[in-house]
Amino acid sequence: MDSSPEDWNPPGFFEMNGQSSLYDLLSIGAHPDDVEVGTGGVLIDLCQRGYRCGVVILTEGEMGTGGSAEIRAREVEEAARILGVDIVATFDWGDTRLEDSYERRLEVARVIRQCRPRIILAPYPHVGHGRRQSHPDHVAAGVIAINASHLASLKKVDISGEPHLVTRIFHYFLPPGVTPNFVVDITPHFDRWIEALSAHRSQFLNPEKSRDYIEHLTAMARSFGMQARGKYGQGFYAVEPVLIKDMMALVEEK
Repeated sequence: MDSSPEDWNPPGFFEMNGQSSLYDLLSIGAHPDDVEVGTGGVLIDLCQRGYRCGVVILTEGEMGTGGSAEIRAREVEEAARILGVDIVATFDWGDTRLEDSYERRLEVARVIRQCRPRIILAPYPHVGHGRRQSHPDHVAAGVIAINASHLASLKKVDISGEPHLVTRIFHYFLPPGVTPNFVVDITPHFDRWIEALSAHRSQFLNPEKSRDYIEHLTAMARSFGMQARGKYGQGFYAVEPVLIKDMMALVEEK
C-alpha cells in the first residue's frame, strides 16, 4: 500500500506480519458484538472462501449490562478468531455517547485508506420507529461510516495514504419497517456463527440476564432466511440499486 505503517498507528490497529494489507470487506460496529450479530455469518462465509475481512469497533461497550471493557475486549479477540477476521481498529468513543464528528470521520477514513476495502458493512444510519427503535450508537456508527467513506475518496483530505473509493456500503441492523432488499444465506455456517456469538459470554450467556439472546438471534436469522426462501440468513439494505449482469444467476442453486 502507498502509506507506511510508521505514518499512522491508531489505538487498536493490527499489522499483519508487519505489513499493511488490502481487504475485500470491512464490517463496522458501534459495540464489541455488533459485527458478529449483524454480519457474522457473512464474515465466516467470505473468510472461508479466501476473502480478507476486517472489523472496526467504535466503542468499548462499557455500558453493557454484563462484563467490562476489558472482558469485552477479550471476547472480541476470541470471536474474531472464530470468524476468521482481523481486528483492524478499535476506538473508545463512548458507549451510549457515540456521535458523528469530523475528527471521527477522519479516523475511520484513515482506516479505510489503509485497508482499501471494496465493501463496507455498517449499521443502518437512520432512526427507526416503534418499540424496537434503533440504538442511537448504531445509527451514529452508520453515519460515521458513510461520511468516512466519502472523506477517504477525496484527494485533498489531509490524511495519509492514497484516496480510495469504496465500491459499496451495505447496511445491517435494520429497524422496524425497513425490509432487507437482499439476504445472504448463512445456513452452512450457522453453527460457527452461534459459536462466535457465544464468545461474547458476558452479553449472550450471562445467567443474570432473563432474556435468551442466542434464541432471539437464531429466530432473527430464521426470519431473514424464510423471507428469502432459505433457512438461516442475514439481511442487508442497499441504498443504491445493485447492478446484475446475469439475471439467471439470481435463480441458480449454489
